Amino acid sequence: MYQYKREPLTNDEANKLANSCKSGIEKLVIHTLLDTGLRVSELAALKKENILWQDKRLVIFGKGGPYGKKTKRRIVPLTERAFTLISHYFSLEDKLNYTKRGLQKLVKRVAQRSGITKPVSPHVLRHTFAVNCIKKGISTRSLQHILGHDHLTTTEIYLNLSPEDVCREFTSKW
Repeated sequence: MYQYKREPLTNDEANKLANSCKSGIEKLVIHTLLDTGLRVSELAALKKENILWQDKRLVIFGKGGPYGKKTKRRIVPLTERAFTLISHYFSLEDKLNYTKRGLQKLVKRVAQRSGITKPVSPHVLRHTFAVNCIKKGISTRSLQHILGHDHLTTTEIYLNLSPEDVCREFTSKW
């Protein structure tokens, strides 16, 4: 069965996107999505009480779970960049004042401004995060927990590594 695979951004494209942010909220959204792999719905639902300030982590209630919607709880580590942006925003606000659709439009607007020609959406940024984690050596098991997947096979969909990536990894290990 053919599965549509979203094309992750290259490092250059991710940098172009990040550098195309004009406002603080654009930086917060783009950097948080690129640095955490959150789903757009999880970012839209983010509140001040989801932040573990001392640990620089987020408590996320993701989709699914045994008792219906939003019952799965996971901890997502924050990069210094994402933590700084989130800290500044949530020092003044109790929640992110954007809907899921509003966040999607914001990402599209910044992507258009950046000149990236391929489709860019919040989910492409999630995919970019996952690919970057694998390239940095994070195990698929750890990535599974960060992304909030029940099954490792779901996480493996994000791997979508090119034959060149596979060969490079193989030869570097031998």
